[in-house]
Amino acid sequence: MTRHVAVIDIGKTNAKLALVDRESLTEIAVITRPNTVLPGPPWPHFDVEGHWAFLLDGLRDFQAAHGIDAISITTHGACAALLDSKGELAAPILDYEFNGPDELAENYNAIRPPFSETGSPRLAGGLNIGAQLFWQFQTDPELKANTHQIVTYPQFWGAKLTGVAAMDVTSLGCHTDLWNPLAGEFSSLAGALAITDKLAPVRKPSDVLGTILPQIAEHTQLPPDTPVHCGIHDSNASLLPYVLAQEPPFSVISTGTWVIAMSIGGTSVSLDPGLDTLINVTALGDPAPSARFMGGREHDLASGGPYPEPTPDNLEVVLANEIMLMPALAAETGPFNGYQTGWLGSEPEIGTGERGAAVALYLALVTTECLSNIGHEGAIIVEGPFASNRIFLEMLAVESGSHVSRASGTTGTSAGAAMLASGEAFAPPFQHCSGSFNPERAAALQEYASLWKQKVQRRAQ
Repeated sequence: MTRHVAVIDIGKTNAKLALVDRESLTEIAVITRPNTVLPGPPWPHFDVEGHWAFLLDGLRDFQAAHGIDAISITTHGACAALLDSKGELAAPILDYEFNGPDELAENYNAIRPPFSETGSPRLAGGLNIGAQLFWQFQTDPELKANTHQIVTYPQFWGAKLTGVAAMDVTSLGCHTDLWNPLAGEFSSLAGALAITDKLAPVRKPSDVLGTILPQIAEHTQLPPDTPVHCGIHDSNASLLPYVLAQEPPFSVISTGTWVIAMSIGGTSVSLDPGLDTLINVTALGDPAPSARFMGGREHDLASGGPYPEPTPDNLEVVLANEIMLMPALAAETGPFNGYQTGWLGSEPEIGTGERGAAVALYLALVTTECLSNIGHEGAIIVEGPFASNRIFLEMLAVESGSHVSRASGTTGTSAGAAMLASGEAFAPPFQHCSGSFNPERAAALQEYASLWKQKVQRRAQ
């Protein structure tokens, strides 16, 4: 029986290892380290060797303290690894925020498939894996010949653990330009880049890649037959427990560096890639209309540092004085990309509860716009750090007119990735929030939201 699942969870901000109790989907232990980007050469890249040492030591410690029955993997998207014939990196893994690929944007745009084929919007820097590959192969003319296989990021770690190379449908469906989500196959870009023979086999996230390599077993003291599951894109890991156990329609809001809204069974709408909408692919291989913005990054930029938990009085000050943050701080992402940010009213001081309250309202209003753009209907479940932000949840409920719940775990990604180890439906732990909100404040929140939207529209004109 699979009871304890070790989940490798590489987010854009932090690398994590969590041990999840499969019966309750709760985390027994969690360790983290910063996901520091190294400067290069040849380009800014992730510290995979540092992560690898951290993960191996963590697996050893978890095994000694609790025992591990299986390993699962989840990572951020927009990331691919180029492996040579020995299974080693042919080049460092490019940081998708690096703007180098923009140098060849015009050339790449000439060969990339249309949104109607891929459901993938054209994004800046390396946020489209196809743009990364095009730029890397042009920058280093020998790199393509030295690349034996291309894998998506969860499967890079799976290959290090098992020696087996693969890709998964959720990572390919994450604005790579390489996947046709409606047809369930590679897009025409694979042929245009002449990499069809280099793309690793596509597997389901729940598939077992294999068992751990002998040297891994020796270092960690894990049983040699410990299975490693293929892995999943982190936002889809958050979505998976609900796809398996929740009746549609509903939406899941996965929060972290990115806030990603995913609608299941909602109203059919025409997605606009200019608003940072896209089609994600669920762990079951189904298309999921999605929208996103860099909410965690915007939170950090807007808050300017730590602040105390906002009180009702802090919120009242913000509402009464119409203190508002305008989009967009991460100006190249989200439904308000290209808009000029700024404060209206008296900007709260950094480190105050008023500033924290105003930032929470801002993030909820942008999230609601994302939901509107993908045809959201039904309940909303919030996963990740924003699930503990009461003002965010309250404004989200008021402005969307939906029932809002918050996930109970530290990270929804860990629970979803752990479910890959068995795949049966399991109602994840979450707390209903809407009934606990102050009904007398709803009118003030609605008035604030209406005024905020009016002012955003005026700034766009």
